[in-house]
Amino acid sequence: MPAEVHPDRFVAERQKMVDWQVRDRGIRDLRVLDAMTRVPRHEFVAEQYWDQAYEDHPIPIGQGQTVSQPYIVALTLDALDLQPFDVVLEVGTGSGYQTALLAILTDQVYSMERHEALARHAEATLARLGYHNVNVIVGDGSEGLPTFAPFEAIAVSAAAPQIPSSLFEQLREGGRMVIPVGPADVQELQLVRKREGHPVVETLEACRFVPLIGGQGYRSDW
Repeated sequence: MPAEVHPDRFVAERQKMVDWQVRDRGIRDLRVLDAMTRVPRHEFVAEQYWDQAYEDHPIPIGQGQTVSQPYIVALTLDALDLQPFDVVLEVGTGSGYQTALLAILTDQVYSMERHEALARHAEATLARLGYHNVNVIVGDGSEGLPTFAPFEAIAVSAAAPQIPSSLFEQLREGGRMVIPVGPADVQELQLVRKREGHPVVETLEACRFVPLIGGQGYRSDW
């Protein structure tokens, strides 16, 4: 069990977050609900934001990035239908909050982050809290991680102009990917399943994410 270093005064707030923002909005996967009850979200944001850590909105984490609102994280995990022995690729480590949830829900997590400062900080936080089945890698997440493919699931935490072919190719047959797709102002959070080598796409929710920068994403000046 991951150990929390700081005294946790947010147990009640975390339970309210799960009950009101997640369960009451239709998330039913008991493993996801349990993981979100256990992971101390405040540990993944700066101390100045601790009192906002369990509120229903994104929180800035530096480098122009944010940690997504709890419901969107839960929706992503629920749609991925994660299993205990899955190997997962996460594109966009950010603060490491979703990474910690993935570490509880699956066997092995490879997480990619293009900002080295965020990657190293997330890596240190995850290690401090005891999540050891995670590898944080600095690189272009839009290209994926072919060395460790195929993956049962891919979670993308930044908006792409279209589904990156490199990521889809790295899904195992029957695998699932959740990715926001669309222009700057608003996107669709899409669930992509790989069936007989082809994508089957389901729209989950309107959303707004930071851009996926890289060879199969947007340019850095987007």
